[in-house]
Amino acid sequence: MINTKYAILSLILFLNLTCEKDFSDQYPYVQPVAIDDGLDVDSLKTVGIDENMLRKAVGRIENGKYGEVHSMLIYKDNKLVFEEYFKGHTYQWDSPGHYANFVTWNREMQHCIHSDTKSITSLCIGIAIDKGFIGSVEQSIFDFLPDFTQYKKDGKEDITIEHLLTMTSGLQWEEWKISLSSMENDQIAIWFYEDGPINYVLRKQLVATPGTHFNYSGGDIQLLAEILKNATGMNLNEFSSKYLFEPMDIKSYEWWLIFPSGEIQAASGLKLTPRAMVKVGAMMLNGGNWNGNQIIAENWVDKCMYPYSGNDGIKVPGEDLGKVGYAYTWWTKSFDYDRKSLHWYSALGWGGQKISVLPELNMVIVFTGANYRSKVHNFEIIERFILPALR
Repeated sequence: MINTKYAILSLILFLNLTCEKDFSDQYPYVQPVAIDDGLDVDSLKTVGIDENMLRKAVGRIENGKYGEVHSMLIYKDNKLVFEEYFKGHTYQWDSPGHYANFVTWNREMQHCIHSDTKSITSLCIGIAIDKGFIGSVEQSIFDFLPDFTQYKKDGKEDITIEHLLTMTSGLQWEEWKISLSSMENDQIAIWFYEDGPINYVLRKQLVATPGTHFNYSGGDIQLLAEILKNATGMNLNEFSSKYLFEPMDIKSYEWWLIFPSGEIQAASGLKLTPRAMVKVGAMMLNGGNWNGNQIIAENWVDKCMYPYSGNDGIKVPGEDLGKVGYAYTWWTKSFDYDRKSLHWYSALGWGGQKISVLPELNMVIVFTGANYRSKVHNFEIIERFILPALR
């Protein structure tokens, strides 16, 4: 009899621990507010999304199931229909867990988007080609690096702009296998090189034939920023302001990381508001067009949607994405859902920053967060709650 009671009690305890709570009644849905930023807003109901499923997602985020998620926004059928912000830490590299102040995030607050910055930098290269500052992605990087011709040898002369965009330069670089808290990580060590970041990258040994091997490298992106500056006479801040942010009516942004030698950190040094991230995603969703203004050529968007030759089967550390591809600095994935073939491509930043575009669903999903030392589960939220919410 006693054993039976213990068995029943154990079963009840097991069920309480394993059955997830339904938070759908605890977090009322509020339609996004129109703030004259160029984003049209509407309700979930209008675009056929079940708000109950999203309330469940919000409940789990609020209760810490997915670590620190700071925001989740959904843009569907050219309307912002979901916008939620949560509590969490601002970023500071040299503090425990990379956490600084604990805040309640909101739509006015800029967020460190980390490696989403790479995708913004590459858009600037695409725009520079559209405007005629750069001839093509097939040009040698040394066409635009006149002060660094001493490195134009030993195979490095074959590196093109496209190789930088696809992270197939062949230059030695170690960023993924070493903690970003460590000085042995190239993305950190570059900050302390007295001769500046461009010399730091170009002095690296060529370990693969350019165009043949993917290796995640913030150094490749830093070279793009130098190429942009020399080709246009404008640094990354000036160029992005004139040709990207101003035409898209994005007023709140900051290139906040500057090397001691004066260069802007092009791989992870941008802050944006989540709404600005949505606008970038919406522009990509609409073939490079924002509210009737063609920001970037549609064929450049195509280059961001599909992986570069050989750049597939990649597993991103700390992410729940499974195997993905890499295009012109945007990550790509094709998958089946509800007997439909879907395509996803995304800017992706450390800690859970994402601008995800799903063309077949006419949808953009934005996340920000601070899961710097724990796994990011953004894609799980998409698969478990957002996609099932579509009627």
